[in-house]
Amino acid sequence: MNRLNWTLTGFGVVATLFLTLVGADEIATLRDGAAIDEQFAPAAMPKTVDSNIRPQRNYPMQPPTIPHDTRGYELNLRVNKCMSCHARRQTEESQAPMISVTHYMDREGNFLAEVSPRRYFCNQCHVNQTTARPLVENTFEDMDKLLEKRSEEQED
Repeated sequence: MNRLNWTLTGFGVVATLFLTLVGADEIATLRDGAAIDEQFAPAAMPKTVDSNIRPQRNYPMQPPTIPHDTRGYELNLRVNKCMSCHARRQTEESQAPMISVTHYMDREGNFLAEVSPRRYFCNQCHVNQTTARPLVENTFEDMDKLLEKRSEEQED
């Protein structure tokens, strides 16, 4: 037996012992209670929020969310579909907001004629919003609320 087979055998033994001690019914999974050999219908894909209303940002320098569907947008080394509306030269015709001037700067702060290569792939920072329900509870508080709490504490 080679080393990989010994490793896999050892893993199998540990997994079996764990399931025996804990009980297979107590392990949390994404299967919503369905048995491992049972097929179930997945939840419907959530719809993308498509709105002209820009949501409030939660902290300074937060990248804005994308307020429209981008499914099917080509974004690779040769093509960036986002720039067909958001590039400086396109905003008058498209009425889309121009990308930030920071996207035209290199890491030393020098302005470039074109979008900086480090800012070219928009979906590294910008995301679509969907109608999906949160998977976990969100206890995030934006800066305004935190500053408000701090000033209240200092008054007491």
